[in-house]
Amino acid sequence: MTVPTPGVPNWVDLATSDLGGAIRFYTELFGWTAEVSGDDFGGYTTFLLNGLPVAGAGPLYGEGQPTTWSTYIATDDADLIAARVAATGGKVLVAPFDVMDQGRMAAFLDPSGAPFSVWEGGMMRGAEVFDVPGALTWNELNTRDVDGALNFYGAVFGWTFRETAVGGLPYLLCDNLYQPVAGVQPMIGAGWTDDVSPYWLVYFAVGDCDVAADHTFALGGRILSPPTTIAIGRYAVLADPQGAIFAVLAGRR
Repeated sequence: MTVPTPGVPNWVDLATSDLGGAIRFYTELFGWTAEVSGDDFGGYTTFLLNGLPVAGAGPLYGEGQPTTWSTYIATDDADLIAARVAATGGKVLVAPFDVMDQGRMAAFLDPSGAPFSVWEGGMMRGAEVFDVPGALTWNELNTRDVDGALNFYGAVFGWTFRETAVGGLPYLLCDNLYQPVAGVQPMIGAGWTDDVSPYWLVYFAVGDCDVAADHTFALGGRILSPPTTIAIGRYAVLADPQGAIFAVLAGRR
């Protein structure tokens, strides 16, 4: 496995109110197998696709913590990123700490309140497969403060940005070393109610978006945005039975 490039999303994990239920749901939906850690890691579960890690899951650790998917961005210095976050108007939720010999992580809020994390790999580098059915394929910031997001993530990770459109609506690509690594979706229009906070949305690749959406519903999840065709493929926004939001995408790249 190659060393993850700093500034590129390299891991996602799920904090859930029902870890057993989540394991049943996602292994059925994506064909993952679940590798449950020992007591030292609090039952943290690594999802494997054909034997390779693609995502993680664990129980909720604090009262009021939402059931949600989290985006981790690779770094070779979590402490430096924490300092940049604090200096650029973000909030350090969890200061950098060592996860035994696996790596070093920290959790933050950007200035608009969107949570994200960083991962400084040790024995565990992050996901080992991307952009194939069942694996992570895209990460997208949904925010009302686009200018603030560009200033913040540009300063923290060195990203540059390009304007484009998705489905006729404004969209921005986040470039790292001249390669697109994430997107920014402005939260504009009637579809975004005031009670929806800014957040990072994770996309998993699938072979057939419509089949994945139907399967999600059959497994007790919800279809929040039905399958829609855009220039890069066909996507849907879904929720698992515990309420964690994620998206599926068929056809990217």
